[in-house]
Amino acid sequence: MNKQYLAAAALSIRSLSMDGVEAAKSGHPGLPLGMAEFGALLYGKILKHNPKDPQWLNRDRFILSAGHGSMFIYSLLHLSGYDLPLEELKNFRQIGSLTPGHPEYGHTVGVETTTGPLGQGIANAVGIALAEQMAAARLNTPDNEIIDHHTYFLAGDGCMMEGISSEASSLAGHLQLGKLIGFYDSNHISIEGHTDIAFTENVGKRYAAYGWQVLYGDAYDFDGMDALVKEAKAETKKPSLIILTSTIGKGSPNKEGTHDVHGAPLGSEEIALTRKNLGLNEDQSFFVHPDAVALFARRQEELDVQYKAWKSGFDAWKNQEPEKAKLLSQMTTPGSKVVETIPWPEYTVGESLATRSASGKALNAIAAAYPGLIGGSADLAPSNNTAIKNGGSVAPGAFGNRILHFGVREHAMAAITNGLALYGLFRPFCATFLVFADYMRGSMRLSSLMNLPVIYVLTHDSIFVGEDGPTHQPIEHLASLRIIPGMTVLRPGDAEETNLAWSIAMTNTGPTCLALTRQNLKVYEKPQGWQTDAAKGAYVVVPGTTNPGAAPDITLVATGSEVNLALDARSAYLEKNPGKTVRVVSMISRETFLKQERSWQASIVPTASRRIVVEIAVSSGWEGFVSDPGDLFCLDSFGASGPGAKVAAHFGRDVPGLIKLLEQ
Repeated sequence: MNKQYLAAAALSIRSLSMDGVEAAKSGHPGLPLGMAEFGALLYGKILKHNPKDPQWLNRDRFILSAGHGSMFIYSLLHLSGYDLPLEELKNFRQIGSLTPGHPEYGHTVGVETTTGPLGQGIANAVGIALAEQMAAARLNTPDNEIIDHHTYFLAGDGCMMEGISSEASSLAGHLQLGKLIGFYDSNHISIEGHTDIAFTENVGKRYAAYGWQVLYGDAYDFDGMDALVKEAKAETKKPSLIILTSTIGKGSPNKEGTHDVHGAPLGSEEIALTRKNLGLNEDQSFFVHPDAVALFARRQEELDVQYKAWKSGFDAWKNQEPEKAKLLSQMTTPGSKVVETIPWPEYTVGESLATRSASGKALNAIAAAYPGLIGGSADLAPSNNTAIKNGGSVAPGAFGNRILHFGVREHAMAAITNGLALYGLFRPFCATFLVFADYMRGSMRLSSLMNLPVIYVLTHDSIFVGEDGPTHQPIEHLASLRIIPGMTVLRPGDAEETNLAWSIAMTNTGPTCLALTRQNLKVYEKPQGWQTDAAKGAYVVVPGTTNPGAAPDITLVATGSEVNLALDARSAYLEKNPGKTVRVVSMISRETFLKQERSWQASIVPTASRRIVVEIAVSSGWEGFVSDPGDLFCLDSFGASGPGAKVAAHFGRDVPGLIKLLEQ
């Protein structure tokens, strides 16, 4: 270990970080100044990666959970040879730069996940570490471990305060993820001041209770930190948390150790004093020490040797293990290719089953053909119908199985599933009741921000849940998910549409929500080739007129279980009003529909018709579909406890209620 070179790297991290924040007049210099020695050691000696091949399958992953300290990772990516030129560091937080305010996956090379919302990175790291174990169980052989790496994260006090870190860390301890190593930047400072104004728990004892190995060290002791990492790696049955005592903003004469350096630039005067304190000249901005350049050049040579050795072993593995090589190929097959091979469940018109049940059948049809499908539920698999037949439960020593048991941990479940997707070898799903999407929304938003192909199976999707009452009856949830940019929300109306919904979800490159019923629904007759229009968001179930160019008197735009309701109400209404014409449209995805050309939209939902929206949830977002607000057959209030059909009747949201509206 060349401590002189490591110290030069730490000096360079401090210079680049404080100057980048100062140039932007915005940012968080405290973390990179305080953890510079750790960063130098991590990238200069410990981390197994390859800047020449950033997507190397067997690289170590590093997640900056405390994403506000983004100049820390940008400095290290630049110094260690990633395609992140110095000019990008000088353009920190500027429009179009590769150095946004918080690290963004897919935007900056070498950034493994989008972080910033505190605690998310810890949960993502748990998902990535879990994916490593699951991939190793499937692909490794005694002679060749092509998957053998560690997942590291750096978290701060804020990450430890957020509840998501507790959920995720508890599950990581239970699963004995021995290749997960976390570092806790324990500087006892938050934005409002010293952490003891709100946070006095013993984090070490908390993590020990979760089943983690807890180690303690000094963030400025190279030998000590190196020894702690070796100790962490030696413990293969427990994840490790290394608590590093540090000084926020170290090197700043007047601001180190205070909350003033947490989230604001040092200022020109303090920058000058800090440079002097660090041994730099006043004009040495964005300084990179020659010894730091030498350190990372030497490290790249070492990494090249590691990479070539792995590549040689990987090539031998492909030749010696054709079945496992085939499995890897299958796991990385695009979803659009997968769905072409699925023998989808078949149904007959009039058959009755809940879309959650049909979803379970579709899920198992996919799982039988595609080994990359994994996932589980927040302790609700029997209700969500998400158990993979013969999939086995993932547990310590059983990572080759496919069913994940997240426990009652929805927020962490969604973030861990993001980590599983980030790994790149699996198509993960997670499941709960639609109403509990509230607990997951922060992580679901990040699924969309990162464009991750996560599938959210959300059952019990309306007031027809019934007896559990308003706490379990989703009202505003469809609307709240539809407004997330990039999220595809699908609400199929029967079992056949549920097959299509799963096909769309598997084809999507971004996240998908499947909103599914608890109650049984009849499979209804559909026109030939209905799937083509349905994949565009909506299709005509019953045209209402024999003349394709003529608009019916009324068009009922329904979603999910309400398609059955609309069909029943239409039949009853036409018996009493035989001269009328009524079309029924199943709108599986409102947002997908609205992305299509206006002329096509009008062919499905004619503007010349009286248009009635039938969705027993909040009306928000549907206003533009009707000319009269009274034609929103929705529910802008909470539900009630009672049998589902009686709840619907109580609110007038049943067949008689819709007939009454049709007759107005």
